[in-house]
Amino acid sequence: MIWLTWRQFRVQALTAATALAAFAILLAATGPHLASLYAASGITGCHGGSCVAAPVAFLNQLQATSPYPIVYLLGIALILVAPAITGIFWGAPLIARELETRTFTLAWNQSITRTRWLVVKLTLTGLAAMAVIEALSLMYAWWADPIGKATGLGASTSVFNGGRFSSLIFATHGITPLGYAAFAFALGTAAGALIRRTVPAMAVTLAIFAAAQIAMPLGVRPHLIPPDRTIATIESVDLDFGSLTATVVPGQPGAWLISSGAINAAGQPVSNLPAACQAAFSGPKPSSPGPCLESRGYREAITYEPASRYWPLQWIETGIFLALALALAGFCFWWLGRRRT
Repeated sequence: MIWLTWRQFRVQALTAATALAAFAILLAATGPHLASLYAASGITGCHGGSCVAAPVAFLNQLQATSPYPIVYLLGIALILVAPAITGIFWGAPLIARELETRTFTLAWNQSITRTRWLVVKLTLTGLAAMAVIEALSLMYAWWADPIGKATGLGASTSVFNGGRFSSLIFATHGITPLGYAAFAFALGTAAGALIRRTVPAMAVTLAIFAAAQIAMPLGVRPHLIPPDRTIATIESVDLDFGSLTATVVPGQPGAWLISSGAINAAGQPVSNLPAACQAAFSGPKPSSPGPCLESRGYREAITYEPASRYWPLQWIETGIFLALALALAGFCFWWLGRRRT
């Protein structure tokens, strides 16, 4: 059974190995120079104001240097899309192909039971999908480590922006790609079993997985661990005066800022600058309205996750998707056991 599974899966396996090798060569060709630029940037061992200027200068240099922006964006896109690809092209045809071609009448009436048939198929192909995607993630994490260190110090550009809690970075680093890979593959397999047609199952897999990728960072991840809340002074949060939202969490470097908003002296939310402070901001000699807001008792209410919760959030999110994958696999076993040949 293992040999038969390999025979049926070898084309996909060789394609994935080729893609991994090509990506590894690209990273190996550009990674050492990226690391040397980081070493020469002065970020390591910086103190005071240089820890703001040096990372910004480093990221600006990278953004103006080909091919680093392209490789950076390509890596993120590849890791985000790869689970969907395995779910569509590896998972969806797994059972649906047997039903469409009517080969299930032969495959499920041999000495090997249906359960063993599905165990081998799901285990080998599913583990291969998880291994490929996690390998992509680990290689990319090694390459992008200098960029992650610079953005972790608060630097950003139009291309290199967002710390490790940002939606795209969080989903492509750490162990979360394992969960996404397992879920996408099991989703494709279950869709193929239920719909019984390969192409419609592929479309359903893509739609549901894309919805899950959007829903997780927007509606689920911020609530996996109850966030902390704090009230900070206007001057300490590097306020965006257009929206009156904070850009940093005071005393919490690397924290995930979930939401923020200005409140007045009575503790009521406000969304616009008071008239007196608007005059200072837009007068003939514009100045920061921060002191004006401070003098009127304005403060900033912030909801955030400390940097120390990065790995707990990674484990929880990965566990959710692994549990969903196991539930979908269980459905496949139940469906296969009750189906008459």
